[in-house]
Amino acid sequence: MAKTDRRILKTQESLKKAVIELMTEKNFDDITIQDISDRANLNRGTIYLHYQDKFDLLDKLIQTHFDELEEMDEWACKLDWNEALVPYFEYFEKNYLFFSTMLASTGAPAAFRARLLASFIQGFKGEIDRDSGKNTDLMDDVMLQYAGTAYAGVIEWWIRNGMPYPPHFMAKQVGTLLGRSL
Repeated sequence: MAKTDRRILKTQESLKKAVIELMTEKNFDDITIQDISDRANLNRGTIYLHYQDKFDLLDKLIQTHFDELEEMDEWACKLDWNEALVPYFEYFEKNYLFFSTMLASTGAPAAFRARLLASFIQGFKGEIDRDSGKNTDLMDDVMLQYAGTAYAGVIEWWIRNGMPYPPHFMAKQVGTLLGRSL
């Protein structure tokens, strides 16, 4: 597989950073390609070499984060809840600007939270404990909705409140709660 040129990666990162920074200042629908190019200190034409439009740029930025979270799912699901959640909370902390912006946005990216919730629910599907007898009278879809919504809500609360607790603490707290409910 051919390695992507570093200049291309640097340009794409600059554009992604520019769009997120702009979204902290104004609604995504009001951001123009010129705004993005000015913020990234690039020519407008450069944006079109990499993306069809601002929506494509945002979609690819979002997809990058979902791909990275999905990669974590592959190995983290094999760990105990408390250990498995640490890398996720560290990831949310490392990408604070992106997640805080996306969770606060209105307009085009408003569906982000629903997509994040759906990914959490999908990730929890294999985690329901039927062996201990604690969930025998509960329906899978209700349990998944409950756990996914709770997890998404806690992450959103944590990010919106400036991450008042460190990732390891949050992982232990949320891991304990998810262990009790799934």
